[in-house]
Amino acid sequence: MDIASWVQSWGLPAVAVGSFLEGESVLLIAGAAAARGHLSIQAVMVVAAVASFIGDQLFFLIGRHYGATLLTRFPALQPRALRVALLLERHHLPLILSIRFLYGLRVAGPIAIGMSRVPWSRFLVLNFVGAVFWAVLIGGLGYGTGHALAYALQSVDADELWGLALLAVSIFLAWLIARHSPRGTSGREGAHPDLTQAAKNHIWRRK
Repeated sequence: MDIASWVQSWGLPAVAVGSFLEGESVLLIAGAAAARGHLSIQAVMVVAAVASFIGDQLFFLIGRHYGATLLTRFPALQPRALRVALLLERHHLPLILSIRFLYGLRVAGPIAIGMSRVPWSRFLVLNFVGAVFWAVLIGGLGYGTGHALAYALQSVDADELWGLALLAVSIFLAWLIARHSPRGTSGREGAHPDLTQAAKNHIWRRK
């Protein structure tokens, strides 16, 4: 079953699960479905914001209590965690607010922040603000795209319209991935071992 069929079949529970685990694709399709009257856009945004907030808060707590163990057991997470650590040093506030929009850091990002010295209360507030902004922006984008396609293609069959909506969502996701994909990250980390170790020692050692 593809994502569109999954959202149509399960409705808001699918939005909740998708927003908890991944986010953009499920929320965009749910917004488009709301434009066609299958869901309430307000409910989609609320469910997405709450599920995303809970998910990132849980990943933050996992990082706080089990982060070092996870990095040892799953070495593939280390480059992403280090990327977050370095970004925290330079862009503390905007990073936490925008972590959902950064490709490849949806789960690893909050875990790495949990390993840092960021107080849980600060992350709680910023995580909530970021979750609401993300849900409104992405859900609204899917909703607007669905309406725009329906208006421009009123004579097109409903199944064809749904297919075009999915095509538009796929194009947006491809652009999002291309924009936020790490270019040459591993090479930069390898070229500066002292900076890498310093970042680990400074950021991941909580007071």
